[in-house]
Amino acid sequence: MKTTVLALVLSICLFGCKPGKLEIVYTPKAYANDDFNEFPTVKNQTLNIVTTEPETPEGKESYEIKFKDTTVAVQDNPKPVANKFKEARFINTQKTAALVQVEDGTGLVSPFYVVSLTDGKVSVTSLYRESNGKNDKKYTKGIQEMSLSNIIVNNDFAIALVNGKIYPIKRQHDSERIQGEFLFNSSDKKTLVFVTGNSLYQVNYRTGETNNLTLPAKVAQSANVADEIRRGYSWATNGKGTSFLKQNPDEDRIVDISEFKK
Repeated sequence: MKTTVLALVLSICLFGCKPGKLEIVYTPKAYANDDFNEFPTVKNQTLNIVTTEPETPEGKESYEIKFKDTTVAVQDNPKPVANKFKEARFINTQKTAALVQVEDGTGLVSPFYVVSLTDGKVSVTSLYRESNGKNDKKYTKGIQEMSLSNIIVNNDFAIALVNGKIYPIKRQHDSERIQGEFLFNSSDKKTLVFVTGNSLYQVNYRTGETNNLTLPAKVAQSANVADEIRRGYSWATNGKGTSFLKQNPDEDRIVDISEFKK
């Protein structure tokens, strides 16, 4: 009888008990010109983005990052451990690096991280640059699409989604992220244009070259600054081959709007 009961208990444990969820918590390191274009040397040595359905009809789907059968969690003190993300996308074609934004209920100011593989090992990098800008909350907008293969994160980083290359965007003032709205970029996608009050702050994120162009009051105060810029300004290349906007000397000049990308 005892043997029968023992066998029954073992059967319940073997077939009725589910294994616990595998999860490893990582502490993020600061971004330091890292290379996120790792090519796997072993088949299936890639990350996986898993979509989690919302718990309520009003909720939004979230994402998990997994390496093999293990969930990646992030512990960025003093913030709580995060294993679900509100944004997740690969930033290279071989799926060894993913950009994630924590789902912590703070909206677009929630922090961003890069989960990446190097020699088959997971690491997490923080995409955070300290800022004390007066209007940081207004201009910290999370991901903004520059093109199908390029994005901007919080006015502080430009990211190429093909090779995982991340470029810190040179700030107008070192102590604060760019206090302006991203308007568009040059046709070569290297120069970004932000409208900051009564001027255009232009920055080539590859070279760090900048140009601050004061706007006439009627343009700066227009209900649609972007349209005013398209009509009255054109791209010009300097001696280093960098494109910056300049005001047209002839207001009747016909401008090809394909010069403006966004």
